[in-house]
Amino acid sequence: MSNDTSKTPIAADKSRHWQVARADEFALIVDASDYFRLVRKVMLAAQTQLLLIGWDFDLEIEMMPGESDEDGLARDGLPNRLDAFIKEILNRNEKLEIYMLKWNGSLLVAPGRILPGAMLAAFHSERIHFSLDSHHPFGACHHQKIVVADDSVAFCGGIDMTEDRWDTSEHLPNDPRRVKKDGTPSEPWHDATSALSGPAAKALGDLARERWHRARGEVLDAPEGCDADIWPDDLAVEATDIDVAITRTAPPFDENPLINEIEQSLLYGIESAQECIYIESQYFACDSICDALEMRLREERGPQIVIINPKYALSDFEDDAMHEVRDRMLGRLVAADHEDRFRIYFPVNTADQPIYVHAKIFIVDRAALHIGSANINNRSMAFDTECNIVIEAQPDLIAGFRTRLLSEHLGVQPQEFEKALAEDGLIFAIETLNRPSGRGLRAIGDRTSNLRSRLLADTQIMNPRYHHGDHSNTGQGIRPRHIAAIAVGGLAGYLAWLNWRGKK
Repeated sequence: MSNDTSKTPIAADKSRHWQVARADEFALIVDASDYFRLVRKVMLAAQTQLLLIGWDFDLEIEMMPGESDEDGLARDGLPNRLDAFIKEILNRNEKLEIYMLKWNGSLLVAPGRILPGAMLAAFHSERIHFSLDSHHPFGACHHQKIVVADDSVAFCGGIDMTEDRWDTSEHLPNDPRRVKKDGTPSEPWHDATSALSGPAAKALGDLARERWHRARGEVLDAPEGCDADIWPDDLAVEATDIDVAITRTAPPFDENPLINEIEQSLLYGIESAQECIYIESQYFACDSICDALEMRLREERGPQIVIINPKYALSDFEDDAMHEVRDRMLGRLVAADHEDRFRIYFPVNTADQPIYVHAKIFIVDRAALHIGSANINNRSMAFDTECNIVIEAQPDLIAGFRTRLLSEHLGVQPQEFEKALAEDGLIFAIETLNRPSGRGLRAIGDRTSNLRSRLLADTQIMNPRYHHGDHSNTGQGIRPRHIAAIAVGGLAGYLAWLNWRGKK
């Protein structure tokens, strides 16, 4: 086993990445308040081509909540609603073409259910191109979150331009700006993304255009002659001239085989870790990742492992489907943890209100940072379509980002966290600085299982994956026959209940 990720850089192993490209500028963005502000500036500055590739786009959201004047303008003088903002930037620039790709299933399950194509058609512009991405096996999801402007600046991470995503890093209790379209409050929400310029941005543009081609059959040319510097002036550059690896997940479909570069790169990181592995994810329900972590916990003097998850899922059904699996995996990890090196927490704000974790971050020692759209579940490793970026050989950047995240979760200054970290490692720092009430981290306990949760966990019907050699019609995914079986079973159960009730 290698104990140093710097000895085998990701560029040397094609199974772990799609491309490695240079980023002229690089930054990390935490939470959607900053992201929405910055992406507006980049979208406005785009000269010829703007690529919006996402799980969902809700054109009715206000990008800067609480800022709209009586004319619907934000403080920057531009329309606050996403649909009006897009219309405005098209009106301002006659050369700009906008391509928006959204997962087709989001029309049923995502916040932005109103058909964006119909709304965009009302713009009376042939320069807005919209497509629903259905180029995936039945039940699979297009989950990438990429924005690319002129192949000059790109964003890649976990933040969707949709409802319920906006929040500040303070995650204030009862923040009046954190509100749904119907006026009801949204819960605190933690998320993250990255910004890149130069060749790395162009590589993400190539990936976005490739995805557009697979979804629409239309070849998009790369933009030419865009030489303006559109990096936002208030986005602090955290690194320059660094290599960025782009990693993907894509299910087998048509004649294309499974791509699981993200899984391979994460497994390599777990194997290579020396001191600590830090994970933020919406889920913890991946068999291969759990197996690898369990193996490291069984070792003598292996790495510390800290996972940040949400306390609850977004619905009871999702909680049953995903967190029953999490509980089973946590039981295995706790049993393997013979040296007290494992913790899993959820964050809370100053009112002890749970903060929902949507970020997808994986940090190995000071050696590797993974950030993107992929969760730690089977789907993101080998069923849905995902995109992460990986940074290696930048120890100050990587360790600094981990400190930034944990300082935010604990409500302390970065210098205070670094001092505790230097004394006795990651878990010591967290537990020394953690407060019993108010802003901090809380241990995730066991949930109460039920018949539905056990059935969903046993079948993994909502958390499927493919393996190499599988085809989209034979892999472990949700098939129409599964839905038919569920429907028939549900109807039979309902009729049996009516019959039982009638005999009472």
